[in-house]
Amino acid sequence: MRSLLARLPRRPWTAVLTAAVLSASALTVLPASGAETGCRVDYTVNKWADGYTAQIKVTNLGPALDGWRLSWTYTGDQQVTSAWNATVTQTGGSVVATSTSWNGALPTGGAAEFGLQGTWRSADPAPSDFALNGVPCGGDGTTPPTTPPTTPPPTTPPPSADCGSAVICSDFEDQTGSAPSGDWRFTAPDCQGTGTAAVDTAVAHSGSRSLRVDGRAGYCNHAFVAATADLSSVGPVMHVRMWVRHTTALPSAHVTFVSLPDSSQSGRSLRVGGQNGALQWNRESDDATLPAQSPAGVALSRPLPTGSWQCLRFAIDTTAPGLDTWLGDEQIPGLHADGVPTQDIDRQWLARTTPPRPTALRLGWESYGTGDDTLWFDDVAVGSAPIGC
Repeated sequence: MRSLLARLPRRPWTAVLTAAVLSASALTVLPASGAETGCRVDYTVNKWADGYTAQIKVTNLGPALDGWRLSWTYTGDQQVTSAWNATVTQTGGSVVATSTSWNGALPTGGAAEFGLQGTWRSADPAPSDFALNGVPCGGDGTTPPTTPPTTPPPTTPPPSADCGSAVICSDFEDQTGSAPSGDWRFTAPDCQGTGTAAVDTAVAHSGSRSLRVDGRAGYCNHAFVAATADLSSVGPVMHVRMWVRHTTALPSAHVTFVSLPDSSQSGRSLRVGGQNGALQWNRESDDATLPAQSPAGVALSRPLPTGSWQCLRFAIDTTAPGLDTWLGDEQIPGLHADGVPTQDIDRQWLARTTPPRPTALRLGWESYGTGDDTLWFDDVAVGSAPIGC
């Protein structure tokens, strides 16, 4: 049986965000005959009682662009709440989506896709005045009428932030002392130095408690807090969500702040951390990284912002060598593996074909060179279904 990841489109993996729903209606903006400038927009919306998601594909019909800006107007009371693969802002009914650093190049005939999530109350008609970098789509901005299906297909809202019955669903409010206890225990895999971990009542993402790790540079300064939960049966896709706050920018040297012991590596770990200033995955058994540590590969990842809480999510397929990663609602292209080798991203990662099978979760700090940091973790969840921010 093919894995869930193998059945999904290669990039972007928005099916996890939208729970693989089918569209309820589609709007296509067609170019005017003979128009020399403009664009085509395919706007596919999935909606429920008070919310919606939209998948938007913009095709450039004019000169090549180095950075794009798609604008439109909502004539109902739609309000955009989040987006992925583009930066989306809204003022009144006016909405603007701008390209990211990795999808801004749009040649003639080229296309870019992004998505958004929003709410509505009384009306949510599809927009009809798309413009690309100020040039109306289709030359005159007109659109053909659309007729929604008489019987809408079943819909499923995007992942909820409520982790419910997930195997791990912890806001650390049950911690009563300064040392991690109960479902969380301090551990120092391999060797221990001066790094420490504690329950913090001064800084929290929600409630009044979080886990604080004071990480120290040097290989033998491992300091982690491990969940006691057994994750060996979570799947076939393991979904992990956490809020993390850290103090110092990721260094050029390799560091790890999430470690997942992996039975497919004889207990060695899948590791989430950083290198060359950007987020990366690292596989302990062969030191493979995702993305590749080339300038082009690193540029397809993202730094981990400092001084604020960040929602980090990832999905690990335990039946195929594939995974995906989001920072907030943005899918990170350099932290995506789908089984098809991609230059500067996952060729090294896919050299090992055995699917991962994480069995536990550890949060903390491990440095392989320079790099002290203080981190906080809160609202951590691990389960077999997508868990939102």
